[in-house]
Amino acid sequence: MKQQLSLITLAVAFSGAAWAQEVVKIGHVAPLSGAIAHLGKDNENGARLAIEELNAKGISIGGKKVKFELLAEDDAADPKQGAAAAQKLADQKVSGVVGHLNSGTSIPASKIYSDAGIPQISPSATNPKYTRQGYKTTFRVVADDVHLGGTLGRYAVQKLGAKNIAVIDDRTAYGQGVADEFQKAAKAAGATIVGREFTTDKATDFTAILTTIKGKKPDAIFFGGMDAVAGPMIKQMKALGLNAKFMGGDGICTGELFKLSGETIADSQVFCAEAGGVEGPQEKVLIDFKAKYKKRFNADVQLYAPYVYDAVNVMAAAMVKANSSDPAKYLPVLAKTSDYKGVTGNIGFDEKGDVKNGALTLYSYKGGSKINLAVVR
Repeated sequence: MKQQLSLITLAVAFSGAAWAQEVVKIGHVAPLSGAIAHLGKDNENGARLAIEELNAKGISIGGKKVKFELLAEDDAADPKQGAAAAQKLADQKVSGVVGHLNSGTSIPASKIYSDAGIPQISPSATNPKYTRQGYKTTFRVVADDVHLGGTLGRYAVQKLGAKNIAVIDDRTAYGQGVADEFQKAAKAAGATIVGREFTTDKATDFTAILTTIKGKKPDAIFFGGMDAVAGPMIKQMKALGLNAKFMGGDGICTGELFKLSGETIADSQVFCAEAGGVEGPQEKVLIDFKAKYKKRFNADVQLYAPYVYDAVNVMAAAMVKANSSDPAKYLPVLAKTSDYKGVTGNIGFDEKGDVKNGALTLYSYKGGSKINLAVVR
């Protein structure tokens, strides 16, 4: 009888241990509604895949088995909605946040996370201001607009031979920021900026600004904004007979752009860059990730999913190393990340939280598909 009782006690103890398994909550924020919901879902899928794999491996932190839980929020690419989502996650006492997708939502949200002491890694916010506010909780795993816009500005002049360039931006933190850096670099490389026009991230009719630009006979047009606006803009360029090269940052550099343009993109008409890039043996790691993603979600990677995947794993690795999921305890370890081997390359942070040695990949489109031109550092 005693033996039976001790076995029951042991079973109850084990059951209690199972119930005591610590849950580590990771927040994720991206636009899951609105014009760029396809990119937001891509980001969320990247986070979900990382969380599922971590749980399948059975991660221990500080000697305790943990279960990671994803708390996904929609900010609709709207700064106010983004701030509300950030506050909700802070109130839910998440251990960390991966997001937001846009610079315009990441920047105001970063103050909320900083005030709450919650580490935030953006997989895609490129506006320099994001990491230059003095917050210790703010990180990103992509190169910023100074690098992105600057590289594209020089490429337009030195490789594409553009002499007269028009610049358009959507007035968002991202669009205006990347366009400003492009313009600065293109001018420094010897180009003439023949016009600077503005639109919004929700606009659909660009006839007026494109007609104004057409009269200035540009060799190239640079657009600072996202694919949902760039696609219809390219379609309307064709309708107006505006035969200029079209350039943009990572916001337009998606698999959906050809479809969004009404399949009007000519070969070697569009040039864009993504923040990030791998070469040699690391290229296979990224290709394998994309195959795994497709198998899990029955969809191709749109843009940032690999960076989200890496951001979640970098955060989890810092918790394991710090023996704690308490933000105050693992944040100093996260800040010292120097050589995490991710699917997007090696990740390390500088003193501002920017990724060190951020690479860029230049792309064009051929036969409706995105083709890799070069990795630039």
